[in-house]
Amino acid sequence: MENDTGNIENKDLPSLLRWYMDSGVDESIGDETLDWFAISTQPAPKTTSPAKVTATVSVEQIAEKAEQLAASCDSLSDLKQTIKSFDGCRLKKTATHTVFSDGNPDSNIMLIGEAPGVDEDRQGIPFVGESGQLLDRMFKAIDLAREKDFYIANIMPWRPPGNRNPTSEEITICLPFIKRHIELFKPELIILLGGISAKNLLNSSLGITRLRGKWAEYELKSSKIPVRSLFHPAYLLRQHKAKGDTWHDLLEIKAKVEELSL
Repeated sequence: MENDTGNIENKDLPSLLRWYMDSGVDESIGDETLDWFAISTQPAPKTTSPAKVTATVSVEQIAEKAEQLAASCDSLSDLKQTIKSFDGCRLKKTATHTVFSDGNPDSNIMLIGEAPGVDEDRQGIPFVGESGQLLDRMFKAIDLAREKDFYIANIMPWRPPGNRNPTSEEITICLPFIKRHIELFKPELIILLGGISAKNLLNSSLGITRLRGKWAEYELKSSKIPVRSLFHPAYLLRQHKAKGDTWHDLLEIKAKVEELSL
């Protein structure tokens, strides 16, 4: 059946389009005839190359840049601003705040944890959630208060999504910052909270159960700083049996504080 489309009113155009679609027509036809065989033999047009090709940067290169930036800082405030401006760690993109430190910057005792949790990320302060409250009670039991007796930071200044452990690559990138943090603070006693901080700052392959319960040393230029590793407070909230071992460690810390007159 032949369809006459020569005299079609505007109101009939939708019907015509539906008829074309039902007939399998999927492209419009121009008024000029094209020689598709000739066109197919022509060379394809050259694609425009991107103006800039992004090179792949290794974790080691990012860590080296972080080390250079950290070394250029002459004060804790400089380091804080440098870390806040650093874009080399992907954790920053998902974090709400850069969590730098808390406590007394004029004290002689430095506590170093692992990474911020959800409460810390929300407030921008380390150890303010449930584990932080337990931490304050632990040290209050040996007459030490955050406000006057110690200073606290984390290896990671940004919260890993879902409170997962930071990856080895993320730790490698951020490690120069916490090492410079230690250099600028110049502690006389370091307390490491959790296996991640203990293993990486003591350069050990041992787990926290092997590292806690004894003294170690952190080399800072020409001096050696006494270090004690503790179970992380978050771990103690889940494993109450470990609190006895932690109490022993806290008593050892109290004795060291009195020995060093801190």
